[in-house]
Amino acid sequence: MPDHSGAAEPVATPSPPPAEHPQWPAEDPAPNRRFLVFSLMVLVSAVTAACLMSWWLPSYPRPQLIWIGLLLALGFLIAEQLAINIDVRSGVSWSISFCEIPLVIGLFVAPFEVVLAAHLAAGVGTLLVRRVHDRILYNAGAMIFEICSAFATLTLVNQLLGGFGPSWAGVIAGALVAPLSSTLLALVCVRVLGRRMRVGAAVRLVLRTLVLGMVNASAGVIGYQVAVHAESGWPLLVLALGGLSALYLAYSGMLREQRDLEALSEVSLIVARAGHQAAAKPSLGVGESARVDDSADDEWQVIADRIKDQLGAARVVLRLRFDAQQPLHTVVSGEELPAEMHGVDATGARADALLRLPGSQVRHFRRGDAAPEIRHALMRRGADEALVVPLRSGSHLLGIVEAHDKLSRWRGFGRPDVRLIGTMASHLATAMDNRRLLATLRHDAYHDPLTGLLNRLGFRRAAGDQLRRHPDSVVLRIDLDVLATVSDALGYAWSDRMVVAAGRRLRDELGSAVALARLEGGAFAALLVDTDDDRAQTIAERLRASVAAPYPVDRLTVEAGSVVGYSTPKSLEGETLAADVDVDALLQRADVALRAARSSGDNVRVYLPTMGQIFLRRFQLVTQFRQALETGQVKVHYQPKVALPSRQVLGVEALVRWRHPEFGKLDPDEFVPAVEAAGLIDALTGFVMDQSLIRVRKWLDRGLRISAAVNLSVRSLDDAAFPDRVAGALQRHGVPPELLTLELTESGVMADPQRALPVLRRLHALGVVLAVDDFGTGYSSLAYLRQLPVDEVKIDKSFVLGMGTDLGDHAVVRSIVELGHSLGLTVVAEGVEEDVARDQLAAMGCDVAQGYLISRPLSESRLEAWLQARTMQAKGLRDETVLTLLS
Repeated sequence: MPDHSGAAEPVATPSPPPAEHPQWPAEDPAPNRRFLVFSLMVLVSAVTAACLMSWWLPSYPRPQLIWIGLLLALGFLIAEQLAINIDVRSGVSWSISFCEIPLVIGLFVAPFEVVLAAHLAAGVGTLLVRRVHDRILYNAGAMIFEICSAFATLTLVNQLLGGFGPSWAGVIAGALVAPLSSTLLALVCVRVLGRRMRVGAAVRLVLRTLVLGMVNASAGVIGYQVAVHAESGWPLLVLALGGLSALYLAYSGMLREQRDLEALSEVSLIVARAGHQAAAKPSLGVGESARVDDSADDEWQVIADRIKDQLGAARVVLRLRFDAQQPLHTVVSGEELPAEMHGVDATGARADALLRLPGSQVRHFRRGDAAPEIRHALMRRGADEALVVPLRSGSHLLGIVEAHDKLSRWRGFGRPDVRLIGTMASHLATAMDNRRLLATLRHDAYHDPLTGLLNRLGFRRAAGDQLRRHPDSVVLRIDLDVLATVSDALGYAWSDRMVVAAGRRLRDELGSAVALARLEGGAFAALLVDTDDDRAQTIAERLRASVAAPYPVDRLTVEAGSVVGYSTPKSLEGETLAADVDVDALLQRADVALRAARSSGDNVRVYLPTMGQIFLRRFQLVTQFRQALETGQVKVHYQPKVALPSRQVLGVEALVRWRHPEFGKLDPDEFVPAVEAAGLIDALTGFVMDQSLIRVRKWLDRGLRISAAVNLSVRSLDDAAFPDRVAGALQRHGVPPELLTLELTESGVMADPQRALPVLRRLHALGVVLAVDDFGTGYSSLAYLRQLPVDEVKIDKSFVLGMGTDLGDHAVVRSIVELGHSLGLTVVAEGVEEDVARDQLAAMGCDVAQGYLISRPLSESRLEAWLQARTMQAKGLRDETVLTLLS
């Protein structure tokens, strides 16, 4: 599209919105229709103005005007080809061109009609060659307005001067008004298209237009004056033009490289975003389709659009293979691809020639000199020229990128285009390969490697989603009983074959849409959606009979035993709400029912409340918890932490204890998960944090800087308001944030890092110390530790307890210490119970120790007694009192 110097013009006519998006109101026509109406109005007005101008400034034909017109057309054509487009807004570009230079020459030597014809021939011809047909009317009108305004200004300025002043004053004024008129017209067009541009941005655009117009017009006037009036002026002019051309080529090349880098950066960001979104979606294999979801498809469409815009291609086609068992997925940007070319494949006897190219390098094909099969493939696409690059990972074809027909230059695709599409293709190939690897990793994470069914984690996710949508569902647990006997007699291979066969039988009975998992050994679980008790009993008996059917094992026939237990969210009606029942609870109830069936000799049992007194106990604990907080049944104990090897008491860890009037002393592992599942964890966390900050404040009043560590729940990391509550508590108690440590388990963060990270960053910004508890037992520690804004890691006590006798645990502890220090983190070891372990940790460089060797968790009064009896006071560097543990 011919963009005029300094003019902001629409570079793409908006297409109608897709069906799933809101349509334009009936009284507000779609943008492309409005643009067409506006273009017709501009063209009609421009033609009218040209007729009036021709009547006002009549000209008389002369033979030399033909050659002058051809030379002017050539000058305008060269200026159009040298234009530099800079995107200033979505759908709008600002173009730097040199059209004022031939315009100045035309104002000096040619009448209005000749200059107008030359400008129209060059501009419209360029549009036709570039196949920009949808904007010819608008641009033709804009060109006519430019020439009309230039000649009108020239005539008026000359009449006002009346022979006084320089002869080129009117020419300069006319050359400035021409781009200014097209710029103002383009701003009106932006408004018509329904887009917005701030007043400041519009004013800056007009000023830049005037500056560039002045530079170009001055260059044209100087060149004309030198050529006409200076002695031997043509050589000087040629030298000047050569220098300017060299500068232009250098600047154009630098600008092209900059835009290529920006395009690569943008594509890389889009690819990374698509990869993160794909990584965040679990692959459960339960009734899922291999198609690309709408959000991912939008991302690939943006990538295709960006490649097309950067290459200046008529069309870009991305053919992507997201699943080896599925056909290529086609994404098209630009001109419509023939319908028959959407479903082509890269394999088989009738595979398309462009899709079965070997290697991964870029190929440049032209229809005129290509091989017959390549020529036929280009003809089927309706393309004269194509850049094609396969996306491969080893021998696997991940996709193909095609770019058809260069629009912005007559010479077609050049070496920079080949280099750019090759680099972008390598980025896409890496993204596709990572996506494929992520799909494999996600499948492995949520599926059992032996049977291919869901594992416990996969079942928890798949069943959890369906339970939220279908509360009337049943969870079954099916156990195959003879595996231990078969393993002992024939080995694990035959028992594994029985497990695979049992899983296949269950899948055949339930169908592919039912969530089915192998939990462990010969234990399976299934979720029956929208199933009542009678139907669940029938299905459970059928599944038991299928699994219990004889198995051929090593020329023998093994009679298998099978037991089924099942539960429903309504099985504890009156105890808890169905929305509060999670998959693990239902599995546990089904397991209770299964054990009840096994002990009673039944084959199938449904869970009844009388089977699980543990659930009643859990329910009582949850309902009585708030009262326990208010009546003082729940208290906070503290376990000291000391620095190694200085033995300075640095802080304490706050641990909750509950002495129930009926159940006695309760273990935190019993009531904390129940409180968390009931949604009361915020109350518990707030209570422990307040008690700890009160204790820290008392120490501060005595000149002691002892920090307190509080354990966080996963639910706290899901609460965006939690950092505000922490800040309020610190301010309320007057405690510096660095004296509060919040401990979080790595498995809790890794469960949903995208939601947890913003909360952690806000906590870290407050100055609160963040620690990763039980480090080394999670599944993604090393992969995400660098991304977490944490200050310390706590080595899980299971490694510390065994490091004195187990070389493996010793190596793990040393590795964690070195890893933590390499990342600038403080390393805390919990579970220190022996002098040998403390000495080994000190030798490794571990920073802090905590465990029974130092002290058990103590109540507040006993902690004060311990500090008085077991520590020695001294003055620290900041005049605060330092407590050092006595040997």
